[in-house]
Amino acid sequence: MTHALHFQHDWFFAIFLFCTALVLANVIHFVLFRLLRRKEAENTHLGWGLQRHLGAPSRAVFFITCLLIVLPVIPRLSGKLQELLNQIFIMALIAALGWFAVGCVYVLQNVFLRRYDLTAENNVQARRIHTQFQLFRRMVISLVIVIDVGALLWSFHDPRIWHYGTGLLASAGVASLILATAAKSTAANFLAGLQIAITEPIRIDDVVVVQGEWGRIEEITSAYVVIKIWDLRRLIVPLSYFIENSFQNWSREQSDIMGTAFLYVDYSIPVEELRGELNRIIQASALWDKKVCGLQVTNLSERTMELRCLVSSHNSSQNFDLRCLVREQMTAFIQRNYPEAFPTTRFSAHATSPGDPPEAGHID
Repeated sequence: MTHALHFQHDWFFAIFLFCTALVLANVIHFVLFRLLRRKEAENTHLGWGLQRHLGAPSRAVFFITCLLIVLPVIPRLSGKLQELLNQIFIMALIAALGWFAVGCVYVLQNVFLRRYDLTAENNVQARRIHTQFQLFRRMVISLVIVIDVGALLWSFHDPRIWHYGTGLLASAGVASLILATAAKSTAANFLAGLQIAITEPIRIDDVVVVQGEWGRIEEITSAYVVIKIWDLRRLIVPLSYFIENSFQNWSREQSDIMGTAFLYVDYSIPVEELRGELNRIIQASALWDKKVCGLQVTNLSERTMELRCLVSSHNSSQNFDLRCLVREQMTAFIQRNYPEAFPTTRFSAHATSPGDPPEAGHID
């Protein structure tokens, strides 16, 4: 009876100690992150993402630490079982710490990037910093994972694991060659990512034309670039493409851009009046950045006169809308005031016999 009571007492004490440590860890976790959430709610510019990135991994670290604290006082455990459980908990703690370290990388990124707003008007510097941090963040996370895996291996005290690992690596010569060949494109994309981060041919939110598609750089990963096409499609392009091929970047130095709208009219139309109408249309539009506005005769053919309307805007999206507006309103102006000035095809009819008079006419 005394032995049974002693056994129950030991188990009760172990459970009590475990519950105490668990409650204490959860209280500390709750109070700490409650204060952080309140701080972020008070300061909208803080935006560190502590709760989002560190809440779950810190809870896991607290919980596993509680298990490690309670494990030595659990009664009736054999030495091998206790050693096995201790190894499992240590590995879980190392994995949780790696998870926590990855969350810290995201938090540090938020801390550094909160001063660089991508929605600002002149956001070249912000796009540069965001692009570099995205690439460097993935590299740092890869390094953290490698260190975490190494720490998992170092947690084993059995030298046989290292012996088996060495034998496995020694016997995998052919497999390593196959993997190296298969990873050629991955290595090329990794090196291309380093080049892009340093030389900056593209950045986040850059306006580019790739393979005839117009869009914005939405995401740059360690292997590919996601381009958001104007019609909401996504174009996935390998990183190495931007190093090995030519492409158009409309906003590398600044987002300001000029665009053209062409009109084809008859020689009889007064160009100066069209130039005045273009100025009136542009002055009334908020899409114009008040820098460039001009109308010139850029080509002459045997039938028509080509007029180029050159206008500028703060970015390519506004410029596209502005060019459409110019085409529509300039066409409407010509329809109202000079309907006969649209391109016409003229021809002359010659007499089929010496006695017939010649006829002339035109076809619109």
